[in-house]
Amino acid sequence: MKRRSSFLLSSMLALAAVLWLPSVRAADDLAVIQQRVAQVEVLRGQFEQEKRITGFKNPLRSQGRFVVARQKGVIWATEKPFPSEMVITRDRILSRQRDGSQRVEVDGREQPALRSVNAMMFALVSGDVAALSSRFETQVQALPDNGWRLGLKPRSAALAKAFARIELSGDRYVREVRIEEANGDSTLLRFSALKDTPATLAADEARRFD
Repeated sequence: MKRRSSFLLSSMLALAAVLWLPSVRAADDLAVIQQRVAQVEVLRGQFEQEKRITGFKNPLRSQGRFVVARQKGVIWATEKPFPSEMVITRDRILSRQRDGSQRVEVDGREQPALRSVNAMMFALVSGDVAALSSRFETQVQALPDNGWRLGLKPRSAALAKAFARIELSGDRYVREVRIEEANGDSTLLRFSALKDTPATLAADEARRFD
């Protein structure tokens, strides 16, 4: 259960990063990212995820598609190795399996601590830089060809128990997220085929948030 909770938390923060970066309105060290990253309402693309767990030689790999809607949340559809879907909103994380069954993985009403993490995700979406700065030490590096790298180190003891460091890199979009967990596990996410049009959800996409 601890491993599963850690995986959910790492996925939430990775997706939070994808959601948040287009909304940054900060000055100072974060201004370079604000100037380079596209500001969009809806972002679609493909992902490849590699999860390394301490004690296991081979990493767990998966790939699929995602839809990020700033006002709704995230649809994270894994296609390989097994089809499944995770929908993240402000109040819950819902998983759907290929047989059509679904269950609520995280309900904020029942797990206030995880709701707090989810609330932080949506604070990032709204560009609440004060909340970001209070939770993470930031390190920004400008790269050639409008590229950038952002390092995040937790300030709070609660987040530090889960994460050692998060690093994002990209250009117009977030291209890669690396998450180093406090227990030694790590997650690498790569994003590709990114599109910000159409700028509204299709009917099927909107229904999946219900």
